[in-house]
Amino acid sequence: MATPSETNPGRGASETRGSVSPTPDPRPPTPAQPSHREGIVEGLRLHWVELGEGPPVLLLHGFPDFWYAWRHQLPALAAAGFRAVAPDLRGYNRSEKPPGVGSYRVGRLAGDMAGLIRALGAERAAVVGHDWGGVVAWHLAMHRPEVVERLAVLNAPHPAAFLRELRTPGQMLRSAYAGFFQLPWLPEAVLRAGNFALLRRALRAETTRADAFPDGELARYVEAWSQPGALSAMLAYYRAAGRGGLRRQGRRARPVRAPTLLLWGERDPHLRVELTEGLEPWVRELRVERIAEAGHWVMIDAHAHVNRRLVEFLRGGSTPITRRTVSAGSDIAS
Repeated sequence: MATPSETNPGRGASETRGSVSPTPDPRPPTPAQPSHREGIVEGLRLHWVELGEGPPVLLLHGFPDFWYAWRHQLPALAAAGFRAVAPDLRGYNRSEKPPGVGSYRVGRLAGDMAGLIRALGAERAAVVGHDWGGVVAWHLAMHRPEVVERLAVLNAPHPAAFLRELRTPGQMLRSAYAGFFQLPWLPEAVLRAGNFALLRRALRAETTRADAFPDGELARYVEAWSQPGALSAMLAYYRAAGRGGLRRQGRRARPVRAPTLLLWGERDPHLRVELTEGLEPWVRELRVERIAEAGHWVMIDAHAHVNRRLVEFLRGGSTPITRRTVSAGSDIAS
């Protein structure tokens, strides 16, 4: 269970376990400014932001992001009548960073999100995930279907499809960086060097918009990466997967019953588009839309297009099995 409270976005989160005393935010949120909250969820202190009122929609970020990855989706979903909730996943930014690689197994990550849905006072929620957040979203929909109303995944492979494609040289080469992340201490040193220069370059290199990560926004990411223990916790996701977690997840894949939307930027340098194919045995109601001009950060590269598709999907009814590639050229250029 969780005891949520409002927190001041300008202060570090409290380390107190148990009930969290409310701390009023001296800067009330505007219609486009989310409120910051934190609470104890499944025994772990989580920080999240939320905006809007209505049915809850969880927005789960990936590596090396934090809640701010959804800066374009939060106001759009709120304006469409949803309660948009974007947590810092465990280990990231202002959420707690438990020690040990085992603390970052995907089952525990999914358990956090099931607990957060209950903390929000809901029994079910729509779940949207990108990258590692998408991996968590797939797991939640497969193994905790009772809490997932609808599922949207952005550039994150279904675990069974990922195991299938890892047998190909193309995907194996694209995933080689994850092998480097298995090493002790060296990845932390490399990523931290030059004020996180490699991570800053990667964010800009893997998007297709020149304005995706201006200096002011990169500064927010550097602040998140600089939180004590954050870098090792972020890498622990990969280390837990490398120690058998990925194989277990792929072998234990169950059919996803929730209506599912898969949005995919085709210019992703790490994930082949073939990962969007052959999913019918595992997903009963599936719509796949590949966006030709977008890269890995599809929700930033083509944010207007993604926002429209998410709102349509979250409001919609059934999702017949379809697959198409679309152009979002005007959105990319805007």
